[in-house]
Amino acid sequence: MTQFILDLVAWGGYFGIFLLMAFENVFPPFPSEVVMGLGGIAVARGTMTMVPLIVAGTLGTTAGNYFWYAIGRRFGYEPLKPFVDRWSRWLTIEWRDVERLHTFFLRHGQWVVFVFRFMPAFRTMVSLPAGMAGMPRGRFLVWTAAGAAIWNTFLAWAGWYLGANFRQLDAYFGPVTVVLIVAMVVCYIWRVVTWKPRG
Repeated sequence: MTQFILDLVAWGGYFGIFLLMAFENVFPPFPSEVVMGLGGIAVARGTMTMVPLIVAGTLGTTAGNYFWYAIGRRFGYEPLKPFVDRWSRWLTIEWRDVERLHTFFLRHGQWVVFVFRFMPAFRTMVSLPAGMAGMPRGRFLVWTAAGAAIWNTFLAWAGWYLGANFRQLDAYFGPVTVVLIVAMVVCYIWRVVTWKPRG
């Protein structure tokens, strides 16, 4: 995977970075930590410059997130009611919870979208409910781009600093992602076991 990313970056330059970051948010096998880390290494070697790298990465991230946002916005959240009513036990939510989440997203969705950009397990996932809640398109794009720009800047500078030891990025963020996913699974199992409908 790393060699493929290297080849694509070498072939496509900034456009390759854009594509990889867009795909990373649509189809997870391209980790942004590695993509932007390799971009940072390219900056250190003089084959790229930092600002265009961050711009390309941020535009790609925003485009990939917009894909899921558009799907959520297209269908909305109302069609979920029969599904939620039928599977509420395993979802551990009732329809009134969905409506409350919808209202919360309308009021505070921009902060949720922004903060989740820094969480490996959630940064793509949050785009779908943002669209389903009907979050204004401009607000979604601005806050997604803002969070992505900060995250991508950090990764690019880390790649530049680490130089050839870019695998340290994956070695660090990989376990963090695994821990977060395991924590999510444990929390879900606990919630299923203890959840009771309110009638």
